[in-house]
Amino acid sequence: MYSNPQKRQDAQTQELRKAAGRWLRELREAKGLSQRQLAQEVGVEYYTFISQLETGRGRIPPDKYAIWAETLGMPARDFVKHLLQYYDPITYGFLFGEASATKSKKSSG
Repeated sequence: MYSNPQKRQDAQTQELRKAAGRWLRELREAKGLSQRQLAQEVGVEYYTFISQLETGRGRIPPDKYAIWAETLGMPARDFVKHLLQYYDPITYGFLFGEASATKSKKSSG
């Protein structure tokens, strides 16, 4: 089972989740999908889960990344790489050696 190394109550984690939610909402809206339509396309039982993600109160399960990427019109690799910046910026930095959303926040704030 996947465990999240980030603490949900951590302010920085919450900010990253909100940023991920904004990005997901932009992708959804660019595809012209409602939250209900996206939920149906990705196999989510309740469309309110989409709302929770878009407000930073949840995460897409890793085993669902491919269907989300396809539905939102992105190559899975690009989708996961971008999402990883928000969901696990430490791993993102190790894998890609690029400035993550976390580093950007630290240097700008």
